[in-house]
Amino acid sequence: MNWIPLGIVCFYIILLYVITWVTRRLSRGGMIAYLLAGRNLPFWVVAPLLAGLAVGGASTVGVAEMAYKSGISAGWYNAAWAAGAILVGLIAARRYRQMEVSTLPELFERHYSVSGRVVGAFGQLVLQIVIVSVQYVAGGAILSSLLPNVFSFKTGMFITAVVFVGITLIGGFWAAGLTNIINVILIYTGVLVGAVLAIVKIGGLGELVAKLPPQHPGFDLGGIGLPLIFAWFVVMCTMVFSVQSVVQISFAAKDPSSASKGFILAGLIILPVGFISAVIGLSATVLHPGIVPTEALPRMVLSLSPVIAGLVLAGLWAADVSTASALLVGSATLVVGDIIKRFFAPDLKERGERIISQISVFILSVFTYILAVLVSDTGILNTLLLGLSLTTAYTLVTLMTLFWPKICRRAHATWTLLMSMAALVLWFIFPQVASFFKNISLSHPIYFCWIVSLLTFSLVSIFDRRKIKTLT
Repeated sequence: MNWIPLGIVCFYIILLYVITWVTRRLSRGGMIAYLLAGRNLPFWVVAPLLAGLAVGGASTVGVAEMAYKSGISAGWYNAAWAAGAILVGLIAARRYRQMEVSTLPELFERHYSVSGRVVGAFGQLVLQIVIVSVQYVAGGAILSSLLPNVFSFKTGMFITAVVFVGITLIGGFWAAGLTNIINVILIYTGVLVGAVLAIVKIGGLGELVAKLPPQHPGFDLGGIGLPLIFAWFVVMCTMVFSVQSVVQISFAAKDPSSASKGFILAGLIILPVGFISAVIGLSATVLHPGIVPTEALPRMVLSLSPVIAGLVLAGLWAADVSTASALLVGSATLVVGDIIKRFFAPDLKERGERIISQISVFILSVFTYILAVLVSDTGILNTLLLGLSLTTAYTLVTLMTLFWPKICRRAHATWTLLMSMAALVLWFIFPQVASFFKNISLSHPIYFCWIVSLLTFSLVSIFDRRKIKTLT
């Protein structure tokens, strides 16, 4: 049993908790201070906070899992994420910060209706829970590969959950942002060192290419197929405009310029990580044939020297911590702002807001852990991408509200969101729907959700003549 990698990971955990404890005073106060960092994040914190959110288990372990089977082209997943972040930075981040809201559902009530806020909050919570659960799966894979005699896959998920929750409970959004600076540095250090040493161990890039199985896509950038690559770009460029944990970062920036610059810089940080992780997945194909694909990256790294293995695995685990912390804060913001304060305790004081926020983080963590156990046998990327299909209606309504409010009607938010959710349910209940779209090369449910969202938006425009409230 090798305790050196575990010692390095434990040192990393202690470092995160020290940073979290030191920054605790920055989040003192109510909901805005704890969940939105007092709307005071500079761009140099916005960027690693978003990059850390993006580069989670799906972007490292998940990409390596797919690269183990489909080659370097799995790295396009991160490229799609990066493109989405840069688009938001160029198009919407400034406007988001200027709105002075805490959640997108709050925006929907301000301009549409109370029902729009309720439906919006419900859908966002479901989406956030799905994404958090994916991080537990990846974290469990990492720890169980690191020390299989200490951690099973399930106990690895549990320890991962404990770390996520502790950091979030203590420090809120400021802690998530500042610890993500460490996380991003560690992630890059880990995957870069892992990729370089893996290639050296095989004998160089030429040997890696030569030793791949004959039918393996290898370094073909289109190996997974252009339809799937295009679907990733559609999914990610849809998601970044409307997932609460993403847009909340722009809400928390200290000014519109910081929001815009932070998102653009984050996109540049996100871009290379997927291709680097894919190289490690390719190396695992050569050095560890026949393993479970989910363990491709951690198993590959474990074959390195103990110190290097500990460093790289700490980087991979950092990816999970950085993502889940921001996601949990976003989920708690929805619960406190859109449900408790709006409908049950509108006069809640600062101390009460903080207590309710922390209770929400804990309860949501329990739900996400249960879901993680249920989806642990499902492909990490597939689970995440299916959940992100819910974002089509949110993005459509939000962008129309910001840039084309004249055509927006009071019923748009409620009906577009409901029909998009119904479309995703139909996709799973009736296989004929999925088969039809697969036959026309639209195999991902996000295409169906976009069609339904656009059609619903158009029909509501015809039948509802009530204009939305003017933007302020």
